[in-house]
Amino acid sequence: MPYERDKLIRFHHCDPAGIVFYPQYFVLMNELVEDWFDAGLGHPFSTFVGIERLGLPMAHLECDFLAPSRVGDRLTFSLAVERLGNTSMTLAVTAGRGGQVRIRARLVVVLTSLDTGQPVPIVGELRGRFGQFLVPPGA
Repeated sequence: MPYERDKLIRFHHCDPAGIVFYPQYFVLMNELVEDWFDAGLGHPFSTFVGIERLGLPMAHLECDFLAPSRVGDRLTFSLAVERLGNTSMTLAVTAGRGGQVRIRARLVVVLTSLDTGQPVPIVGELRGRFGQFLVPPGA
């Protein structure tokens, strides 16, 4: 089951043409990951970063922009773990409204020590929490 979160498209997300300026989708996806920690994983993102000194920087990003979104649209963002590796994972993200997918993205993030900047293994409780959102191949 993916994690889902509705997000309102605001004026500051849009360009002069009145549609979401594509880099803003990346900001919204980062917010989605933070929301996922807080509400989906039950592991506060502030604790993850501030106390545990861990981060999930992006190593690779693919994104298809399928239809425009405008101010006032309320998009449902969906996040699932597509692959859970030793130090990295692939997150599948979509955002849409009324059955129409607006964006589809694949994010490869790496569990990283904020103190050393080096990747660290995904183990223990955190691996279990991430694994709850792992989708079967081909699903």
